[in-house]
This record gives sequence, structure tokens and C-alpha cells, in this order.
Amino acid sequence: MLYYEKKLQKQGCDLIIGVDEAGRGPLAGPVVAAAVALKTTRFSNRIDDSKKLTAVLRNKAFPEIIRKSIFGFGIVDEKAIDRINILEATRVAMQQAISSLKAKLDPGQYKHIHVIVDGNMALELEWPCTDIIGGDAKSKSIASASILAKVIRDQIMLYYDSIYPEYGFSKNKGYPTKEHRDILKKIGPSLIHRKSFVCV
Repeated sequence: MLYYEKKLQKQGCDLIIGVDEAGRGPLAGPVVAAAVALKTTRFSNRIDDSKKLTAVLRNKAFPEIIRKSIFGFGIVDEKAIDRINILEATRVAMQQAISSLKAKLDPGQYKHIHVIVDGNMALELEWPCTDIIGGDAKSKSIASASILAKVIRDQIMLYYDSIYPEYGFSKNKGYPTKEHRDILKKIGPSLIHRKSFVCV
């Protein structure tokens, strides 16, 4: 999972930032993006596309990624998603995450920075950027970002579960499971449901 990182390093890049998101498909809650620049590629925990990992494996990998990277997060809530659409909200969250990471860098420390992003997402950045379809399964930097974004979003949805226990957010995390849709048909949406997504 280091093909892109090694290729960019050979081209002279001294900082590679992987970016991914979690939460484009749910009916409720925010979209969360993470940006990760790995300080090392050696990990004791499995680093892979977050969708391929169990919650236990993601939660074990999370603190190790935090320790071994420079990172940033971006969060765009359901109201903004309804207002600007999920594609634009994802773009905003990714750019927020990159800005958050940038704020942690020492000015002038890195001369050649390159951003690699999962999927096909046009970002407005000061650095070169490469889109990689399926990047969370091809790049350790992007996979790390996918894990951070997923864990943070799951934590947010667990918090919302304590406020709206009737929707089962602790299990469905806002995704459109049959059980979730059945609940919506019975009692309607909560304040954190995406009105542009929910058709009951």
C-alpha cells in the first residue's frame, strides 16, 4: 500500500498527505474528513481501508495512527449538507482537514508537499493533488485517513445515540439500514437527519 508514497518520494516530495472521508451515505449526522501525513509507515496494527476493518481493529489502529502522523479533521454537519449538497460538503470537510493539518506544520519545514485523495474530488489547494480511485485500499496514507475519519464519525454518532436512542444510531451510525428506514417511517426524522436524504 505504499506505491503512491514511494513514487512521490522519488519525485522529491518530502511530505505526502492522504485524505479520505466517512459519512457520505448516511441519512443522519455529519460527513467527517481526515488528512494524514505519516511520520513512519511501520505499524503494529493493520492499516487498510476502514470498511475492511472491524470496529475493534479501527479503534486499535486509531491511537497508533495519531502517534505516528501529523493529522487534521474536518466536519460538516447535516444542516450544511442539506444546504450545499453532500458532494460540496465532502469537499469542504476535506479542505478543512487539510487546513487543520497545515496549521501544525512548521513554516518552511517541508519544501515539496503533495496531497493524495481517495476518489474523484477536485480540491482547491496550494499544493499539487492527485485523486486515486479506491485510494483507501491502495495507499497507507489514505487508509490511515479513512480510519481516523470513520472512528471520529462513529464516536459522534454514539453521542447522538444518547440523545436520540429511538433511532438506533449506536448500531446503524445513521446509515440507511432496513431497521433505520422502518423507524423513520414510524416516527419521522430527528433534528440530525439530512432532510435532503430522508424520503419516508
